[in-house]
Amino acid sequence: MSNAAATIHIVAAVILDDCGQALVVRKQGASRFIQPGGKPEPGETPLQALARELDEEIGVKLRAGTAIALGTFEDWAVNEPGHRVQAQAWWVQVHGTPQARAEIAELAWVPLQPPHGLPLAPLSEHHILPAVATRMTAR
Repeated sequence: MSNAAATIHIVAAVILDDCGQALVVRKQGASRFIQPGGKPEPGETPLQALARELDEEIGVKLRAGTAIALGTFEDWAVNEPGHRVQAQAWWVQVHGTPQARAEIAELAWVPLQPPHGLPLAPLSEHHILPAVATRMTAR
């Protein structure tokens, strides 16, 4: 058995409100907030997986053609100790009002820049939210 950490591959969404705050979700039993998203199923493209996860977890529909690729980011997983998580992240627009469903216990809106006011996963705090903040200032 190698001591290299297993990597979990996921897709993650950044959804912003009218004030430029990002939606984060907390799974049941978890202490830290993460981006909405999840693991692709066999045969799904990343955006198909993202659309399915957004529908299942927070009840919103991905708006076709709105996804802006932010990149692929990796850090330590918060819900699977000893694992790393690698996320393909997109800034997306959605139809509908997000609400906690499935395994999601809580939703929150946080500023892109610290202080976020909530405990965030390293992937969100150090990689994904800064990538969006950078893209927004570049517009």
